[in-house]
Amino acid sequence: MFLGRVIGEVWATRKNADLEGKRLLVIEPVDANDDPANGKVSPVVAADPIGAGVGEHVIVAFGKAARVACGGDGDYAYEAAVVGIVDDFDVPSAPDSWRSSTPRLGSVSASSGGTN
Repeated sequence: MFLGRVIGEVWATRKNADLEGKRLLVIEPVDANDDPANGKVSPVVAADPIGAGVGEHVIVAFGKAARVACGGDGDYAYEAAVVGIVDDFDVPSAPDSWRSSTPRLGSVSASSGGTN
C-alpha cells in the first residue's frame, strides 16, 4: 500500500469487462521522486470503490488486496484500488509537499466525460 493524492480521473468507454462500473482515478504517490532507480510507477491509475475526490489523500492497495477491496477474488483486470480516504496523518519527517493539496503533476482533465 502507499499514501497518495488524487490528481485526476480517467474515463474509458471501451475497456475490459472487469472495469465496467469502476470509477478510475489518477493517483500520485506523495513520496514520489524523480529518481529512476526507485522502481515506482507514477502516477498510478486505480479503481475507486469508495468515492475519493480530486485533491484528497488516499491509501492505495495493489494486487489481490486491490481486487478484493473492489469485491473481486483476485481474477480481475486491475492492479490498484483506493482502499481508504485519509482524514489526517502524523509523519514528523515528511516534506511539506506531502500536505499540499495542489498536485505536483498538475491536474488531469478530459474534454468530455465518459462512462466507467
